[in-house]
Amino acid sequence: MPPSAPDFRHRAQLTEWMDDLASRDELRACLRDLARVNHWLLGYRPLLHWLESSLPAQNSHPVHILDVGCGYGDSLRRIERWAKARRVSVELTGLDLSNEIIAIAAGATPQASNIRWVTSDVFAYKPGKPIHLVISSLFTHHLPDLDVIRFVQWMELHAVRGWFVNDLSRHPTPYYLFRAFSKVMGFHPYVQHDGPISIARSFVADDWRRYCAAAGLAQHEVAIRGFTPGRLCVGRRKPQ
Repeated sequence: MPPSAPDFRHRAQLTEWMDDLASRDELRACLRDLARVNHWLLGYRPLLHWLESSLPAQNSHPVHILDVGCGYGDSLRRIERWAKARRVSVELTGLDLSNEIIAIAAGATPQASNIRWVTSDVFAYKPGKPIHLVISSLFTHHLPDLDVIRFVQWMELHAVRGWFVNDLSRHPTPYYLFRAFSKVMGFHPYVQHDGPISIARSFVADDWRRYCAAAGLAQHEVAIRGFTPGRLCVGRRKPQ
């Protein structure tokens, strides 16, 4: 089990079991449970809220959205349904470091979907076409501080219109609530272990202010906002 009393003043230096999973079936089961968590705990809401205010009501040219660390691909599938319902034209690309995860994401996606899946390290990825919006969900807490700064710089360089980070809030309330919730719901043991650790490895608003400043952004250029339950998100809209 995860430690019972982490020091929430600092990001925890702990290991998540899913980082070392070898079995595709076990990894698929974990990713499926994480998608259930996102659905039940309103994890897509911050991203869709940001897209509502960042995209036109209708558009003739597709908006290219890149999801970095796309995992199971559930965020992109949710965006695809959202865009179709609003008649917003989008082009969606999911990027992940793991071939196994990309295969699982593609396998969980309906054949009629137009989502494109790419295996690559984000810092080595060279887009073949302009990226209008870069998004990530539950990705940045896996990075050390210097790579979070580097990722902000990468998004700033490649995102034509802006970027959005949807991640967790480092706070005891979501930490202990998720420990209880995941046990009651009978999630995969790895999810029960890794969920609280992800929260302990995540962020407070001052962390993001420091990262963005180190990446060369002024405070007024980014919006840092918490969403209940347990999300802390960072959005950047570039002047057009």
